Amino acid sequence: MIDSLRQAIHHAYLIDEAEAIKRLLPLAAFDARQTQTVAISARILVDAVRTSGSNVIGMESFLREFKLSTQEGVLLMGLAEALLRIPDQATAEQLIRDTFSQGDWQKHVGHGDSFLFNAGTWALALTGRLVDWHYGGDGKAFAGIKQMLARSGMRAVYLAITQATRILAERFVMSRSIAEALDRSRTKANIGECYSFDMLGEAAMTKTTAQAYFAAYHEAINALNGTTNSVSVKLSALHPRYEFAQRERVLVELTPLVLALAGAAQAANIGLTIDAEESERLDLSLDIFEQIFCHSDLKNYHGLGLAVQAYQTRALQVIDWLAQLARNQGKLIPLRLVKGAYWDTEIKRAQVQGLVGYPVFTRKIATDVSYLACAKRMLTASDAFLPQFATHNAHTVAAILAMRDGSQDFEFQRLYGMGETLYDAVRAGSKLTPPCRIYAPVGSHEALLPYLVRRLLENGANASFVHNVADPAIPVDEVIADPVAALRELDVIPHPRISLPCDIYQPERRNSQGISFAEPSEVRQLLEQIRLALNREYTANAVIDGASWSSAGREIRSPADIERIVGHVEEANDEALQQALTVGTATAVPWIATPVTERAASLERAADLIEMERATLMALLVREGGKTLADGLAEVREAA
Repeated sequence: MIDSLRQAIHHAYLIDEAEAIKRLLPLAAFDARQTQTVAISARILVDAVRTSGSNVIGMESFLREFKLSTQEGVLLMGLAEALLRIPDQATAEQLIRDTFSQGDWQKHVGHGDSFLFNAGTWALALTGRLVDWHYGGDGKAFAGIKQMLARSGMRAVYLAITQATRILAERFVMSRSIAEALDRSRTKANIGECYSFDMLGEAAMTKTTAQAYFAAYHEAINALNGTTNSVSVKLSALHPRYEFAQRERVLVELTPLVLALAGAAQAANIGLTIDAEESERLDLSLDIFEQIFCHSDLKNYHGLGLAVQAYQTRALQVIDWLAQLARNQGKLIPLRLVKGAYWDTEIKRAQVQGLVGYPVFTRKIATDVSYLACAKRMLTASDAFLPQFATHNAHTVAAILAMRDGSQDFEFQRLYGMGETLYDAVRAGSKLTPPCRIYAPVGSHEALLPYLVRRLLENGANASFVHNVADPAIPVDEVIADPVAALRELDVIPHPRISLPCDIYQPERRNSQGISFAEPSEVRQLLEQIRLALNREYTANAVIDGASWSSAGREIRSPADIERIVGHVEEANDEALQQALTVGTATAVPWIATPVTERAASLERAADLIEMERATLMALLVREGGKTLADGLAEVREAA
């Protein structure tokens, strides 16, 4: 049975979005009475958030002021992301100058409710003015400032912005080390909270970096011994080649590392959650999780958990597979349900790869519906899961509270620096409220920026609940709208402005076909076709006016294995070349006279033929050119 459930996951990859939603809607829907209860509860929560009067400079305040629909918000996000990648100070200073010469920074001053927030916006506005004065400001009043800047250049501004970013980081990253994080968790303001600590950093590019992350995770686990906290692990941080193309190597090299961390977590009596990452890594992460979860050394350990992203079209199928895995082992899985943090990347990657569809939903409300359906499935599988619901959405929180039967153990989760007021309101509304664990990043300022940029993209978009709940101009009814009802009112389920990957260049042309090398069923089919193609004997010769010309041939050998003969080539001789020129000259005039639409159609037929012979051409590129499969596919797509 578990094998068939795994196949269901593969089937749901790139599934038609409308078909996926058709299956999810009945699971996510409430009856009329429950719908009304959820709406009332959600309204109370939103009102409480908006009237809280909190003076905390949280992510909500930052997103509300510098939202991604403003020029300044986009500039700040781009600056934060780019500064991480600029190797020299001179270029960094140039970027800061260019960034702050744009936008109206002064208009943001004084809009916040806290001293720190207003001081931060004032500093940004002052930076903008300093740039203006230094690079074109007039007037004797600013002569002293211009003189100072002339001496120091932009270094003073660069250092000021760097320091300001470090101060801001303290609101979104709990500390620089696990020891500091534990100390902060024991302060009066944080007593009673439980945390899932994440060592900031992902996608290790070298073995040395991966070893450093492993050491950091191990140190964190040992430091948390005996506490109610847990650790979240990103597998990409533990291996530099954590990708499906290296599956066999990864299973041999990475699995023992994760097993060692799980064993340490078991000894420390804390939880260990494997974080979700890009959809291309899902299948590989499930393979690793299955091996670790079923290992005999962990047969009595109930703390090994996994995160599932509701924005993936196969989320429900993943939950069903995990439930059966848990039942087969007689253990519970702490399952963290998230909405997903890589949406922009997933959409763009699918378009670049020319896939037949998207691995994620293209509408925000579709993700919300998927989340509710997955949450209901988790709550009804109390023999398999310890549910953990990560959300900052008041309607989602109210819906989950309405789903429970009163006896189920589960917890909410929120990001450090976000959602405090929402969960304060939840706790104030009921004495039976489940605990809320805080996902707390730990790491250096340098590691912060990718995390911060991803959160800005995730929560700064105009469709985000975090963005909307902080904006009093948006009606509460809009903020707490039922995603099930909203989705049912749509005539078209996929977002009309997000074309399928094959149609992104329409009406001019069709995108070339690609495949995902992270999807086992597609890869197996392609590899079988390539295997058959490699068994054929190939002879290349000149074809002129539909006729083959033969001449003396020579062998072509593989550059990767010179003992292997790829095929033979019979190169054109002088007679063939003369005939080609004659035919070409004779056909030039009628070809030029052919209507452009017919000529274009000929090229498109050629492109179709190239794609039909994809496996054969890839086989030759691999065998004759020594290319990888991915490079071979890219060449075929480029030719088409």
